[in-house]
Amino acid sequence: METNSVVTKRNYEKPLETLTVNSKERTERRVALIVQYLGTRFYGWQRQPDYRSVQQDLETAIGSALNCSRVVTHAAGRTDTGVHAAAQVVHFDAWTCIPATRWMSILNGRLPDDILIRAAVPVPDDWHARFSATYRRYRYTLYTNSTPNLFAKSVSWHYYHAPLDEILIQKALQPLIGRHHLAAFHRSGSVRPHSWVDVQDASCKRHGDFITIEIQASGFLYGMMRLLVGLLVQVGRGDRSIESFTELWTCERRDQVKYAAPPQGLCLLRVGYDPNPFPIEAWYDAQPALTLPTTFPH
Repeated sequence: METNSVVTKRNYEKPLETLTVNSKERTERRVALIVQYLGTRFYGWQRQPDYRSVQQDLETAIGSALNCSRVVTHAAGRTDTGVHAAAQVVHFDAWTCIPATRWMSILNGRLPDDILIRAAVPVPDDWHARFSATYRRYRYTLYTNSTPNLFAKSVSWHYYHAPLDEILIQKALQPLIGRHHLAAFHRSGSVRPHSWVDVQDASCKRHGDFITIEIQASGFLYGMMRLLVGLLVQVGRGDRSIESFTELWTCERRDQVKYAAPPQGLCLLRVGYDPNPFPIEAWYDAQPALTLPTTFPH
């Protein structure tokens, strides 16, 4: 991935704070956003020197509206290089008179074409995108037809080398539900001091040529979802038994988890809160399900 990738950007307007009515008083506001992005051209969510990140592009857009050189955003989760988000949740604080609900249109006029704001709402000062979340849900999509499809290429793993049994994968997922130490799916380089995860839901479904694997948990380990999918594919094609899969993670055999699924199939589907401050149509299952016909006219 080139650090100088060309990305179409919408025209920047003048800083909104220079256009505000003088009679309005600025107050410190906390604003929460639902953010979608195609991760293909990003080196992940988190800001980092010399590489393009979602956080950097978003903070630049917010700063341009506020005529401020430094804005700090906080996300519910840090997606890796190439991973997408259908409903990432982000919050920021600003000393401004701009109503929270205006930020969706303000930012969508300033962001590049691979980032979109779906909702903007006011939240209390003690509300936090990460620490107030009750769960995160990720979806991994596999495309299993041998015929390439450009529209599926950037959002799925084109896996057609062997048939995959989604029923076997579903059975392998069931013992994961509950609180477990999942060190077998914890990549090195993480600052997290432990590998305990509360898995709330896990499913595998087939939609014609597409298979989706969804995991909902209180939090995710660094690299967990892609390592897990890489191993589940072995179960689905019959190379590893369900019993072997379960024994591997219960015995924390990280040395046997060697392959991670590619990033483009992974999407942060949604983040849960209680209560949830966003309209349901903005955050619930905002990644369209891929389908193709299974029967054709003669």
